[in-house]
Amino acid sequence: MTAISVFCDESCHLEKDQQSIMLLGAVWCPAAETARISTAIRSIKEEHHARGELKWTKVSSSRLAFFSAMVDLFFSEPVLNFRSLIVTNKELLNHSYYNKDSHDSFYFKMYFYLLRHIVRPGDSYRIYLDIKDTRSQESVNQLWEILANNFLDFERQYIQSIQQIRSTESEILQLADFLLGAVAYKNRGLKSSEAKLAIVGEVENSSGLDLTSTTPPWDDKFNLFFFTPRSP
Repeated sequence: MTAISVFCDESCHLEKDQQSIMLLGAVWCPAAETARISTAIRSIKEEHHARGELKWTKVSSSRLAFFSAMVDLFFSEPVLNFRSLIVTNKELLNHSYYNKDSHDSFYFKMYFYLLRHIVRPGDSYRIYLDIKDTRSQESVNQLWEILANNFLDFERQYIQSIQQIRSTESEILQLADFLLGAVAYKNRGLKSSEAKLAIVGEVENSSGLDLTSTTPPWDDKFNLFFFTPRSP
């Protein structure tokens, strides 16, 4: 049984944030590799004199070499994988019909869709969520229960924990924010930053993907799944 660490982030996830898409994303790797990968990220930060967190919102022309190095790190490390779930046309969601009149219920379903491709019986998983002011510990525990039950993991052998951490605590969680930001930027159709467009281009070139298209389910390195709400 291999122990896997999964680091999850979200973008445009609030119900009434005036955004037409919602994204969840995760970077995962063997738990035994997290220290080495974290050290590699910190080394790149030091090499480029980058202080603080690695965040998509910090991408700029003056720091382009630093962010390019992070793209290179991800794609050169076979132990690192990324998956994003992109909900399109979020404004069309009918929670009263499909989600027990609850955005939280829908949110939990989407996390299940994100993680069901990652979690494989036989391995064990510790899942880390970027802490949000809008999410209570009770809702995290509820998400854990829903995920475990859906995988028939009633003894919590596979999904051993789900907990919230601050992004300052994890270099790999910061990497998830960075990669998810690139996917969000492309799918929101934004073009105001040449630097961000350049990074999006590098991600697409390195992955061989169009970030606006679903990938085959067997693609683990950089996996994208698009979810479109149904009409009642």
